[in-house]
Amino acid sequence: MSNYYQQIRLSIPDQAMREIMVALLADAGYEGFVEEPGTLLAYIPEEAFSQERLNEILEPFSYTYETERIAQRNWNAEWEAGFQPVRVGDFCMIRADFHPAVEGMQYDLVITPKMSFGTGHHATTYQMVESMKGMNFDGKTVLDFGTGTGILAILAKRMGAERVLAIDNDSWSIENSQENLDRNGVDDIEIRLCDSLEGLGKFDIILANINKNVILREMEAMIEHCNPGGAILISGLLESDSTDLTAAIAGLPLTLKQKSNKDSWLCWQLQRI
Repeated sequence: MSNYYQQIRLSIPDQAMREIMVALLADAGYEGFVEEPGTLLAYIPEEAFSQERLNEILEPFSYTYETERIAQRNWNAEWEAGFQPVRVGDFCMIRADFHPAVEGMQYDLVITPKMSFGTGHHATTYQMVESMKGMNFDGKTVLDFGTGTGILAILAKRMGAERVLAIDNDSWSIENSQENLDRNGVDDIEIRLCDSLEGLGKFDIILANINKNVILREMEAMIEHCNPGGAILISGLLESDSTDLTAAIAGLPLTLKQKSNKDSWLCWQLQRI
């Protein structure tokens, strides 16, 4: 496997459109994104890059772009430069240690933002946290599928979950999650590097803030690993994906309990029948 990445520099003045482009490129295998004023940087392993596929994605738009071959590295400095706190009322604040704490927050969570925290995190994370606020985690078993920074796993544990398992298929995410567990004084969350739910057992609550392709591919597996009456909370899909998502869950033992939309991103809470 090559140690090089292809960097795509896209000129996109509109914030909302940068968010949408993140989702489209993530579905095509792009692994990291850095946002600069009017610009989106997207990264994909060199061996996975397809000029033809990129042109297909960009064809409906008029954005200009440049490509550059770069060596693999940790883009932590870029993430930190663009990272902004996520605040959900007085319920929860997700911030880096270089942001000041806010008095009166029920949960104040501090992360070290690394590559696992992408441009689209504000709307998706906000909605996941907002939905979690109305859920009962006391004594529950929880799976954080695609944990990224581990922040949802940490919040679930803080909210009273008995057991939390956080998984991701990216080694940087696993490393970052462990750092954030330590930073927040949470030492009883299990973290695993894996990309499948096979053999993980059953859970009362499954959290999946990932992307459309993974959610649709793993929907039946999530159902299989969710206890009857349990909850599957998903985000990382665009509003335009709602038709595909509705079709994917049709006929499955699921009930749509709640849904929200923020900045063109969806968050659905499903109950396992």
